Amino acid sequence: MKLSALIKSIVFSTLCCIAFQACAQHNNPNIVIIYVDDLGYGDIGVNGAIGVETPHIDTLAKNGLNFTDAHCSASTCTPSRYSLLTGSYAFRNKAEILEGDAPLIINPNMGTLPKMLQKAGYKTGVVGKWHLGLGKGKINWNEYIPLGPKEVGFDYSFLIPATGDRVPCVFLENQKVVGLDPNDPITVSYGTRIEGYPWGFQHPELLKQHTDPYHQGSVINGISRIGYMKGGKEALWVDENIPYVLTDKANTFISNNKDNPFFLYFALHDIHQPRIANIKFVESSTMGPRGDVIAQMDWCVGQVKEALEKQGLLENTLIIFTSDNGPILDDGYIDYARELVGDHKPGGIYRGSKYSAYEAGTRMPTVVHWPKEVKPGTSNALLSQVDLYASLASLVNQNIEKGDAVDSQNFMDSWLGKSDKGRKYLLEESYTFGFRMDNWKYITPKDKPVPNWIVEKFVDPGFRTEPQLYNLYEDPSEVKNLASEYPEIVAKMEAELKEILEQ
Repeated sequence: MKLSALIKSIVFSTLCCIAFQACAQHNNPNIVIIYVDDLGYGDIGVNGAIGVETPHIDTLAKNGLNFTDAHCSASTCTPSRYSLLTGSYAFRNKAEILEGDAPLIINPNMGTLPKMLQKAGYKTGVVGKWHLGLGKGKINWNEYIPLGPKEVGFDYSFLIPATGDRVPCVFLENQKVVGLDPNDPITVSYGTRIEGYPWGFQHPELLKQHTDPYHQGSVINGISRIGYMKGGKEALWVDENIPYVLTDKANTFISNNKDNPFFLYFALHDIHQPRIANIKFVESSTMGPRGDVIAQMDWCVGQVKEALEKQGLLENTLIIFTSDNGPILDDGYIDYARELVGDHKPGGIYRGSKYSAYEAGTRMPTVVHWPKEVKPGTSNALLSQVDLYASLASLVNQNIEKGDAVDSQNFMDSWLGKSDKGRKYLLEESYTFGFRMDNWKYITPKDKPVPNWIVEKFVDPGFRTEPQLYNLYEDPSEVKNLASEYPEIVAKMEAELKEILEQ
């Protein structure tokens, strides 16, 4: 072959390869993860909710796949979010609930779910609650904050920096405070009190909701927060408007990226406390503020689905709806959730809650909707959110670099309802460890007393000095401890758990 002909052949082959890759990327589905906060398995209509309606979520479930045994990786928020985005268990990085001024806990050099999707040609965005830290030291809230969503793979970000009950009570867009007056700079302090906004313990008359002793810091918009804040008056959020602001930003991201594959991580603040419903949703349930913000959250889901429909994108968009940890009724603010819950069971038939090693702590309401690929139905596959990284990598034909997503496994066929295969072993992180194997649930013994702050939330975290073993097929509510009757199963599960913990 002549040199010129060889060159033409190489060029042609290269162009064909590029065209094939571009075509493959174009055919990849859009991916939307709707991540709710503190929503229990039983808090949606299709899973038996009483006293509140969730028509938009129920429609997704009716036309998609509803999972009965899908789990977040931990019974608290920061660890679950870390695992979702990194494919690694949170204990490997000692990830715990963070303060509002904590440094970024995801190593910018490690692989992440959004980075992997960027390589597959996706535009990536995060809208909503972050709570994974920012920067690497003391944060200057008055300038661009280095180290944040951009450094872990998000092209666009619009954030609540931590949670609604922590300062600073401002939004960040692409790592800069939105609407900040440079003549009114922000100062934030955790621990040391600073003069600025009134303090809740001094001015209870200013509060819309009274609180426990841990939420007695700066009063902003009638809500006493954790931590202290000064300045930034023009940038402060209004709690009642948060769902509208976040949903608008999510839908704008969809509109701006409609012509190429996109990944949207839509992390709602609802139904985390403080539960402050917009007037549109006040008394939309029989359960007071907690029920009202469930209805509000459902509306947000409906708005995103509607935005996808308007853009003609719904058919080829993979929507994953789920939550970061189990339900909690009393978590710092007095909104009478325990008194008004009635016959509603936030965790369904499952024992436990947020902070707990029992099943309701991590067994999440989970719906997968993708009209092009997913047939309506129900799945009992045992799955974990830590596996979404490897599963989605398989879906978009991306290899995972060595050392990345070390705990993530590919169960894409199961997420899409094409298989009922689930995990052989599943880890549930809390203030101890739960461990699943088939129908068996093992909880590690713990000799430390339950902290007062957990006791005050009316939570049983599952602390026992002896091992606990439950047969979930026969005893889904984890009532009868069978550890003494099946020592061989306890030993096997202890050994398997030890191997994971020591990897």
